[in-house]
Amino acid sequence: MAQVNDIHAIPAVDLPPVAAVSPWQPLRQRVFCMLWIATVVSNVGSWMNDVGVNWTMLTLSADPLSVALVQAASSLPMFLFALPSGVMADIVDRRKYLLFSQIWVFIAAAGLTFMSWADLVTPTVLLIAAFLLSTGAAMSSPPFQAIVPDLVSKEELGPAIALNSLGINISRAIGPALGGLVLSFAGPWMVFALNSLSVLGVFWVLYVWKAQPNVQRLPPEHFFPAVRAGVRYVHAAPVLRNVLVRTVAFFVFGSAGWALLPLVARRELNLGPGGYGIMLGCIGVGAICGALLLPRLRRHFNPDRLMVLASGMFAITMLALAFVRHFWLLNAFEFFTGFAWIAVLSTLNLGAQRSAAKWVKARALAVYLTVFFGSMTAGSALWGQLASQFSIPFSLTAATVGMVLASATVLRWRLDKDPDLNLDLSTINETVPELQLHHDRGPLMVSYHYLIDPEDAHDFVVCMQDMRRVRRRGGAMNWAIYEDILTPGIFVETFVVGSWLEHLRQRERYTMNDQKIQSRVLGFHRGEALPEARYLIAP
Repeated sequence: MAQVNDIHAIPAVDLPPVAAVSPWQPLRQRVFCMLWIATVVSNVGSWMNDVGVNWTMLTLSADPLSVALVQAASSLPMFLFALPSGVMADIVDRRKYLLFSQIWVFIAAAGLTFMSWADLVTPTVLLIAAFLLSTGAAMSSPPFQAIVPDLVSKEELGPAIALNSLGINISRAIGPALGGLVLSFAGPWMVFALNSLSVLGVFWVLYVWKAQPNVQRLPPEHFFPAVRAGVRYVHAAPVLRNVLVRTVAFFVFGSAGWALLPLVARRELNLGPGGYGIMLGCIGVGAICGALLLPRLRRHFNPDRLMVLASGMFAITMLALAFVRHFWLLNAFEFFTGFAWIAVLSTLNLGAQRSAAKWVKARALAVYLTVFFGSMTAGSALWGQLASQFSIPFSLTAATVGMVLASATVLRWRLDKDPDLNLDLSTINETVPELQLHHDRGPLMVSYHYLIDPEDAHDFVVCMQDMRRVRRRGGAMNWAIYEDILTPGIFVETFVVGSWLEHLRQRERYTMNDQKIQSRVLGFHRGEALPEARYLIAP
């Protein structure tokens, strides 16, 4: 359940080339510093809650499927709600939306505390509580990713990312061990109570933070059109699609390690909550070491090679979880579980960040979260069912074999595709006519006429496939290229957007990478003037 606990992390964003600054400089920004401390405390509480939920389920049910369903219940809300939350993060006041999500988490955590104190907890209650808490995580994760530029300057973004990674792994190392200790001496209700209190710090920081209002020249997007725009962008972004494929390939199988770890601790090693907390603490220490070594590893390995190496390491640790029954030896392997896990998470997250333009970043990353947690949910249920029908070692061995085979996806879906990708906003090299036209008028067809040397026709059409992705990423519902039969060399590009307003938004979403593609296309044009846009609107 590690992935749910990072919901308050101040995430990575696209970095401009800037001069080096102190790694601690972002902490001089008052709001960032307070929020960083509050999120570390909140994530410690979340990790403690995970220990309490998993251990309570183990005491209530010995069925491996029931234990694995805790992981599934914690992952499912991210699969269901991450994309809608990403859309909300782009179209509403993010601060108010984040405050609402913190209230949601507090109520869910406080409710679980009362149920546990009153001895009313059942397996069903635990699964519902895990689902509600993760729903709060799904609501808050995309907007937390979107507020980072409001907290630090551009020069401080790099150090902010490093501090964020450090904070995540500090909480990962402290939370499980502290949760196991509290569980041993005070019981589950105290663990749940401390988690509910840990949310209040984040709520207070967000409440006192006075964010600068965003100035928008165009009206905000409506919910469902914004969802469609986000999905179209992902479909037309090859690098992001590769990230999503690699996400499924790893996490469907990697989920077995998290889903079955409590069962190994309780049934195979006969550990109490303290021992289970130590195992999770070893994973957290490994993750801290991984976070500290990742910058050096990235200088020697490209993202694809790093992913393959980390996947292989994680596969070995799952095999150890299946067969090693010496407590400290297994903890040594669990250290490398944390190391490999943070390497994979960081590599995939950076790939998703790099492939998402700023105007759609929350939605694109929400799609990534949806695929991530969907894979975790499906995988947890699958490996829990296999463990219930056969055995824990059989399920973990099957997941290990699957992960090794899935690493072959690197041959087709590479993360280092288009390393020069630049998604900073640019300006389009044409003027839009000043029309007294209602924004909602549409659909609108836009066309461009190109004069191409017949000998270059094939290369031009191939190059236009990149332009197709540019139009689709910006919001075009469909796109086509036609050649004039009677006049060879005349090509007409057409694309359709939903309304005049959507076309205006499309122009505002133009990036440096789009400009580079357009320059390649115009290099084939033999006309005396640049192709002129024509606008055809439905009556």
